Amino acid sequence: MQPSFASSSRVVAAVLALLLLASCSSGSKSTTATKPTGITPSTAPVTTLAPAVAAKAYEQAGPNPVGVTTYTLPAGNKLEVWYPAVAGTTGTITYDARDYTPASIKALLTANIPASFSYAGGRDAKVAAGQYPLVLFSHGFAGYRVQSSFLTSHLASWGMIVASPEHPSRDLSHALEFKLGTAQDSIDDMAATLKLVTAENAKAGSLLAGHVDTAHVAAVGHSAGGATVLGAARQIAAIDGYVSLASGIFRNTGGTGTSGATTTSTTQPPMPDKPSLFVAGADDHVAVFADVTKPAFDTATAPTRLWLIGKLGHNGFDDVCTYGNGKGIIGVAEASGLGPLLSKPPFDQFKLLGSDGCLPPAAPVRQSWPIIDHVVTAWLRNLFGIDPQPVGLGTEVAGQYGVSVHIEARVS
Repeated sequence: MQPSFASSSRVVAAVLALLLLASCSSGSKSTTATKPTGITPSTAPVTTLAPAVAAKAYEQAGPNPVGVTTYTLPAGNKLEVWYPAVAGTTGTITYDARDYTPASIKALLTANIPASFSYAGGRDAKVAAGQYPLVLFSHGFAGYRVQSSFLTSHLASWGMIVASPEHPSRDLSHALEFKLGTAQDSIDDMAATLKLVTAENAKAGSLLAGHVDTAHVAAVGHSAGGATVLGAARQIAAIDGYVSLASGIFRNTGGTGTSGATTTSTTQPPMPDKPSLFVAGADDHVAVFADVTKPAFDTATAPTRLWLIGKLGHNGFDDVCTYGNGKGIIGVAEASGLGPLLSKPPFDQFKLLGSDGCLPPAAPVRQSWPIIDHVVTAWLRNLFGIDPQPVGLGTEVAGQYGVSVHIEARVS
């Protein structure tokens, strides 16, 4: 069925509105951390590492093989979990992006070009001995729970358990059918994820039993997921700190919200009183740095850090640009003869969202991923107390990456 003009307007608005902060109550929690038992903490102060070494400390996969498993949340949406697996775990995990589209759309994506992403891991492998801090991951608008497997699997290799729920309020399947929910819905998914993982940790015989360090929790989100983790950090006391990728804040001046209701509030909800990291792309045309990420960083509570990476677009933070002949699911759609449809509203908005950062002048995403892997891993290890001093997060490493990297910090 062809969507109505009103539905089309809601989709266009949602691409922007889901980048907003959800209006919700504030919360706080002490961030004094003891060291998780799953990893041997680093004792070397950051000053002992040369900038060239510190800058790349966490670019490569960590010492742990990766396991992955899937749960179902009470609402019926799926939850993907990555974790450190026992030594000797091998294998390859592959997902097909077409599986995250509605059946009616998937039937049209018939082009014989790559539409999948693979990474090293073992499905339902045993968890390595020890307890590991928990990272809650939130995907973007028209995304899906496995969209950033390059990063989520990387964090697991460095000794973290990463749990990523499907957000029916904005995932690819529901967005393509114009069935959108509210910003609060995705925050509720994060709360439900934390509750389920905590329960599995306490359940005898569970894969995760005794392996989750629920005293150390962080939230990481991409695009609309960046707004979700801001809201979650305010509402969920257990979250120690948050990472916002290609996201931030946008001061709403009225318009149609994600639920179809008209919003007129110009009041910006307070930033969470917790440590934060903002990572943005200089070539992002969806969440423009100066309009979205910079205002968030400028108003964030210290300690907070900002990395702006050159030649990086919006989809540099997910797996999308690696399939569809470098254009993601948009490339698959175009190769399947759907190009004319993607040039018309509202689908042109999906084309912008789904392809930004995949083509020049943006650098190939695999060149940018090591930088993202490093900064997010280093920041989380410092937050969790694994690295007592931050490793490779200061301005001294900015010139070590082959592309421009602008770094700022407020530590107090």
